[in-house]
Amino acid sequence: MSMKSLSTTSFNVCFPPTYLNRFNILTLEPPTILLPSTFRRPRRTSSLICMAVKLADPDVVSNPSEYQKLAQSMSELDVVVTTFRNFRECEKQLEEAKALTKEEGIDEDMAQMIATEVETLTKQLQEFEEKLKLLLLPADPLDARNIMLEVRAGTGGDEAGIWAGDLVVGAYNEHNKVHMYEKYSERNSWKFTPISFSEAEKGGYKTFVMEIKGKRVYSKLKYESGVHRVQRVPLTETQGRVHTSTATVAIMPEADEVDVVIDPKDIELTTARSGGAGGQNVNKVETAADLFHKPTGIRIFCTEERTQLRNKSRALQLLRAKLYEMKVREQQEQIRTERKSQVGTGARSEKIRTYNYKDNRVTDHRLKMNFELTSFLNGDIETAVQSCATLEQKELLEALAESVNVPSS
Repeated sequence: MSMKSLSTTSFNVCFPPTYLNRFNILTLEPPTILLPSTFRRPRRTSSLICMAVKLADPDVVSNPSEYQKLAQSMSELDVVVTTFRNFRECEKQLEEAKALTKEEGIDEDMAQMIATEVETLTKQLQEFEEKLKLLLLPADPLDARNIMLEVRAGTGGDEAGIWAGDLVVGAYNEHNKVHMYEKYSERNSWKFTPISFSEAEKGGYKTFVMEIKGKRVYSKLKYESGVHRVQRVPLTETQGRVHTSTATVAIMPEADEVDVVIDPKDIELTTARSGGAGGQNVNKVETAADLFHKPTGIRIFCTEERTQLRNKSRALQLLRAKLYEMKVREQQEQIRTERKSQVGTGARSEKIRTYNYKDNRVTDHRLKMNFELTSFLNGDIETAVQSCATLEQKELLEALAESVNVPSS
């Protein structure tokens, strides 16, 4: 496997190229591994100064997208620098306290106070050290992006469609009672907008795509990709039997035009009448956009907007996100293969959760943890999300420690 060698202040560390690719280039620094007793002054302080200079550049100020990216990266680096300074200050205080224990003529009470101080500072130093390890892990450059969330009914017939609807939104179908992702978005003050959907006959949806915008949306919802299984008595069941149904969730980071280049020759675009709400325009004029991508076989039918041009733009936006998600998924698979990790980033064949209505329980199979069903379906999934992030950090630490042949603590 091809490796790239990076020089640190104390030793040389080899990283797979994929780790370097994951690291946000805006930090201007390669990923750094800081192991116990090897902390030195971080070169990221100079990066912070460099970013501050760039933020004052009129060209950057006039570009809202670039300015936002730099400001976000600067904020993240500031946390690293502040934590490192606290670490060094704690380290200095600990050395001074240990020096006092060697002085002569100290009475018993003073010796006890110094011993307590040494114990407290040692614990604080270990906490700062662990925090720095996590902060200096390679950052996922996609974390700050908005997303397209796609839910598809899986196995289970009509009940699968109803379950798919329960996961996304409730305002668009009278059968939906929970709409988990809508409520989670509200808890995070994110903006959600339906892009495309196909209603199921008995309620719910065959497919539903929504756009979610806000602060670091992908960093949280990326762990939701996969198969969500439900066990309950469906509305369509007349004899009270428990059925097992599934819905598939795909999280697609928003892609810029420079991220995915679509050849116009690869696209077939037709129009149709939208129907439904929107007045005579959508019923008499062909405003709906039916887009087919020949190389992948992806078909997108968009009717949400009231003009053909806007529906075409929405369809291309969704196609771009789908193609980008495929590209990202391939890169993630390569990363998992190289580091021999099973973080659970959401291959679509991966069954990630089971929702058991009878026992009022949600089981996350990646975490091997259970949650209370009612609150979970009401959008209280933050504990599960943070637990997935912690698991990913642990896997990264183990993989990076293995790459330098140092056992992880």
